[in-house]
Amino acid sequence: MKRKLTIIGLLLVTLWAQAQPRLHQPEIYVGLHGGVLFSLVWFSPQLEGTKSYLDRTLLSGNGGLIFRYNGHKYCGFQVELDYQQKGWRENKTDVEGVDVHYQRRLNYLEMPFLAHIYFGKKKVRGFVNLGPQIGVLLSEQSIGTEHPSKRQQYNPIENKFDWGVAGGLGMLFRSTKVGTFQIEARFNYSLGDFYPNHAADYFSHSNPMSLSANIGYLWELKPKTKIKR
Repeated sequence: MKRKLTIIGLLLVTLWAQAQPRLHQPEIYVGLHGGVLFSLVWFSPQLEGTKSYLDRTLLSGNGGLIFRYNGHKYCGFQVELDYQQKGWRENKTDVEGVDVHYQRRLNYLEMPFLAHIYFGKKKVRGFVNLGPQIGVLLSEQSIGTEHPSKRQQYNPIENKFDWGVAGGLGMLFRSTKVGTFQIEARFNYSLGDFYPNHAADYFSHSNPMSLSANIGYLWELKPKTKIKR
């Protein structure tokens, strides 16, 4: 049900964007962005002994390329090619008195397809980015000590394809001389499980999620022709 509601919401945003009046002169941008990433994984059942979100959150980085096209008033679309280092952390002492200090880093190449909704004046704007994303796991790395019981979360990731949704809030500062600077906070949630979730498997859910804070710089490309109304 959650996945169906997410897809319906994205379709409604797309239909609203298409209904907006077109710009006489479209805005085209290319650029870079990057920053810090706080990630964890929603495991069900929850990992034993990790009651605090801080015990499960992994601090890492992310960055990538941006292409943005604003063809309508108040909205456009944005495509990215990003590198994200997701994962989780276990910092706990279990009921058996075993200390576990473990990290799993998952290196993904992702491509978000986002509706870019903006508001404000030409030089200073707020914006919302919202849409689906797909990704593929490039590599993974384990750091630290595993629990002696060798539970399922220590196995290699089985589903290397990732898909989900992304939503961000930000502000940009636009200058015709030096380019466009922006800041954005974004939440990413995967709708796919990277471990099997059949009845015989230990986890019913294993979904990565992350919160990032990014700084970006974009160049505006001037189109040679104007759109006829």
